[in-house]
Amino acid sequence: MASASPVLAVDTEAPLRSVGLSGEITWIPQYGLAMIVLIWAAAAVPMAALAWIMTPFLADRIGGPIALTQALIIALTAGLAWQFVLVLALVQREQGTLRWRIVRDSLWLRAPRDPRSGRSGGWSWLLLLPLIIAFVAVPAFVPVLPHAADRDMGIFLGSPAGRLMLSGAFGWFAVIGLLLVFNTVLVLFTAYHLHAPWAMPFTLFDSMILAYPSRRYRSALIGIIVHSSQSVLAGALLVKLVLS
Repeated sequence: MASASPVLAVDTEAPLRSVGLSGEITWIPQYGLAMIVLIWAAAAVPMAALAWIMTPFLADRIGGPIALTQALIIALTAGLAWQFVLVLALVQREQGTLRWRIVRDSLWLRAPRDPRSGRSGGWSWLLLLPLIIAFVAVPAFVPVLPHAADRDMGIFLGSPAGRLMLSGAFGWFAVIGLLLVFNTVLVLFTAYHLHAPWAMPFTLFDSMILAYPSRRYRSALIGIIVHSSQSVLAGALLVKLVLS
């Protein structure tokens, strides 16, 4: 089960503008290597622990032929929820507030801005079309490392066991739907995938597809929208299976 690919789209150019609770503007330095590694570890290590330690523990208690997959879904959903909390904690630490305007600007949740004209939105959104095509095409050209089928969401959803588990199962629909939502919003990079190392070869290419345009056009929405194309497809399949 793999999610894909740039870490938090926090604007870290030095110096950084920081807006406090009273509205005053302060300046904070760019993150150093030690802090970058610390943030990476805070995002990646819990996911790896949940996938490789907590998942087998939960599977033993759930029992059944698909217990490992069920436990993995629960564990990774919890891990992505933790990453969401981590993002908010970092913004609060930097900016001193979680007001939407500040969160939006800090995480680049804004329309892409043409680096030459400085204009936002408009024709810049057309960049999404070739990026989505490239993002969807990567798995067809970059091999996935060997791995267990019961740890791959795509394989599981297409299997008889997956169809049987999800048919009429609105509880699992809610859990997997939440996982897809978090997986859409939290755009991460290759080295983060310690919980799914077999996905690293193609997520390396995904990172390049997502990170550079997001950086050049100063908009994390580019990476989020392109990355969410897989979640839209998975979500459509999920609805079909639950209603079957």
